Amino acid sequence: MTAIVDETGAPARGIFEQPKGLYYLAATEAWERFSYYGMTALVVLYMVNQLLLPGHVENIAGFPAFRAALERVFGPMSTQALASQIFGLYSGFVYFTPVLGGWIADRFVGQRNAVVAGAVLMSAGHLAMAFDQSFLLALALLILGSGLLKGNISAQVGGLYSADDETNRVRGYTVFSMGINVGAVCGPIVCGLLAQLYGWHTGFGAAALFILIGLVTYLVGYRHLPARAERSNSVSRALTSDEWRRIGIICAVLAIVLFPATSYFQSFNTAAVWSQDHVNLALGSFVIPVPWFNAVDAMFSILAVPLVFALWRRQAEARAGIEPGDLEKIGIGAWLVASANVILVAAIVVFGNDGLSPIWPFLYFAMMGLAFLFYWPVTLALVSRAAPAPVNATMMGVAFLTLFAASNIMGRLGGLYETLSPAMFWGLHAVIAAAGGVAVLVFGGVITRGLRTDG
Repeated sequence: MTAIVDETGAPARGIFEQPKGLYYLAATEAWERFSYYGMTALVVLYMVNQLLLPGHVENIAGFPAFRAALERVFGPMSTQALASQIFGLYSGFVYFTPVLGGWIADRFVGQRNAVVAGAVLMSAGHLAMAFDQSFLLALALLILGSGLLKGNISAQVGGLYSADDETNRVRGYTVFSMGINVGAVCGPIVCGLLAQLYGWHTGFGAAALFILIGLVTYLVGYRHLPARAERSNSVSRALTSDEWRRIGIICAVLAIVLFPATSYFQSFNTAAVWSQDHVNLALGSFVIPVPWFNAVDAMFSILAVPLVFALWRRQAEARAGIEPGDLEKIGIGAWLVASANVILVAAIVVFGNDGLSPIWPFLYFAMMGLAFLFYWPVTLALVSRAAPAPVNATMMGVAFLTLFAASNIMGRLGGLYETLSPAMFWGLHAVIAAAGGVAVLVFGGVITRGLRTDG
């Protein structure tokens, strides 16, 4: 893997000595996440409060057969459990299709063309979401579009750096994640407010506009993106035994990430329903839109970036110039996700489960935002660095496959919300996240040594 260079043959660098292409990719991802998280912050509340209720659910094309298929697998479900399961399947398949998108890019169209096609499909999906009748079609278009866009744009970030530039690669992915979180802050705030003032479909329609702006941004920065993004003859060669071993090690890391990711994703699902039902959202005459809490997560993922960088530098100074390893960072992220859930458990045990202050969900989402920085950008950087070149984009898709599994597990766990006590429900998610931290303590050393011994 080689870094992109400009027309003179010198590295094309922007601010902070990072490649210019990084900022176009980060800006594109910011707009895409603006649309995605704006829609995501609305969709569970939309289903619970309107779409799945009598008078609306009958309008959804193909829904009776779809619901019957779900209930054959999962059994009869209440409106809340059904909404949770639909959201889990949707968000899960959003992270499954990048495997196919990466394969298509590696083998056929290149990463650049795949990203463009994905943005077009996602814009169509957001437009379809503005109508009850096309709800299932909208989810299908969003899933397919995300599959072409997500893994490929993440892999392009790695293509901006040389194989031995590990420090800048991790920082590059963290800057890229800032773009994700800028969109994730603005999307719930703007779409949530529009939905509260003008109706659900106005919020969904705004999301369609944001992804189109992201497409324009990507095309403007096209020439600064890595040449490696195009189809390469190297993808046709067979993998070596060492490369297969490296893939196995990466999969072990992703298995650990599954635990904090499962708990983290519940913040986009049942946390909204719990906040709506049990938190006092009134501030004088103003009622806090529930989707705004999702923006807190992303806001803290942005605000904490310089603090996290400074922490890693101080730790490096104390360790003879060596930062904490990727597995150590992922483990810290898992413990932080567990801590976020403990915050809700503590609030419920001490103050009860009704009329709670908004400070408690605020603290929960803030801790989730900090946790995200420790486990997900680091995971992407590790996969980008360690994945063999012939399947690099495909392995980035496999990384998102972890989130597919996490989202589907999360959706199923969300069905327990009506049967467990609130303290037990959030306590269960604390235990799940903590299991990832324990796995790092047990297996982290072996995995780290395995990655270091690879060529």
